[in-house]
Amino acid sequence: MLIVLTGIDGSGKTTAARSLAAAAREKGSSALLLNNYAGRRRMSLLSARLGIRLPARLADALETTMRVFNVLVSTVRASRFQGLVVMDRHLHCQLALREARGLRRGWLLPWLLRRLPAPDLVLYLDVSPEAAHQRIVARGTDEESVAELTALRNAYRALPEYAGMVKIDADGPPAEVVARLVDAVDFRRQLKV
Repeated sequence: MLIVLTGIDGSGKTTAARSLAAAAREKGSSALLLNNYAGRRRMSLLSARLGIRLPARLADALETTMRVFNVLVSTVRASRFQGLVVMDRHLHCQLALREARGLRRGWLLPWLLRRLPAPDLVLYLDVSPEAAHQRIVARGTDEESVAELTALRNAYRALPEYAGMVKIDADGPPAEVVARLVDAVDFRRQLKV
C-alpha cells in the first residue's frame, strides 16, 4: 500500500510520515518511509547566507529536478517493498509551489503523475497558515511568512488533484493527527481487501 503525505510547510508532513510508519510497525506490519525533498530549505538558507536571491524560475527548475529525481528513486524502492510505503511529499507538492509562485504547471509533472503508479491514498494535512507559521518559527530552520503559507494553501486547493486527496485536520496535537492518519489508512486498507 502506497501512502503520500502532502500539505503546506509546517503542516507536520515529516513528523506524520515518521509516526505513520512507526504505528504500522507497532502493529506488526512492514513499513518503509521515503522522503521526496526538493532541497528548498537548504537553497533558501544558502541564498540567505550568500545574500543572493535565486530567480523564481531557476529556483523552481532546481527544486523540480531534485523532487522528480527523489520521487523516481522512491517509486523504484516502493515497487520492491512488500508492506506499507509512506512517502513524505510527492509531485503534488511541486505543483502547488508552482501555483503559489504564479508559474505554469508545465507538462512534465502532470505527465509523471499520470505515468507513475498511483498512490492508494494521498493525504493532505490541512493546517491553518497561522499554526503552520508558529511551528516553522519554533523549529527555527527556515522562514515562511503567513502570507506565503496562505498562498501555498490556496495553491494546493486550486490543484485539480486536490479533489482526490483525503483531507486530515492537522491543527491539533500530534497524537490526534496520527490517530486520524492511521484511521484513514486502515479505512483504505479495508476497502482494498
